[in-house]
Amino acid sequence: MSTAKTTILNYEHTDWLKAIEFYKEDLDILQKRLAEVAFKNTSKEAMAGVEHFQNQFIIQRNNLDELRHYINEHIQHVAKDITEHNGEVEDDTLDEHARRKDEFASLEKVMADLRHEFNEFLAKWM
Repeated sequence: MSTAKTTILNYEHTDWLKAIEFYKEDLDILQKRLAEVAFKNTSKEAMAGVEHFQNQFIIQRNNLDELRHYINEHIQHVAKDITEHNGEVEDDTLDEHARRKDEFASLEKVMADLRHEFNEFLAKWM
């Protein structure tokens, strides 16, 4: 493995962690908008939607925290490999990186879908 590839891994880790913080801040904003809907609409249908999104926001916040934890563990694993293997990373670490990359991509899709669904909900109730 070249030094350039380890640099790419580091850039990806940084990007993922920044994106996770962005998504957490985004959930805070969405939660405030949800509170507005709950305040303005007390029908059963609106409240069912409010409860659904409250639950989704909690679940996704937990997923973000869990992924951040796994990424931080992976960063430590990469650093250990680099130290122990003269600047190179073992294949199992690269496989782990690919899994984290897939997990991050899946979470990005979930967040985009959730935002889209929430925007449709807002259009109906605001």
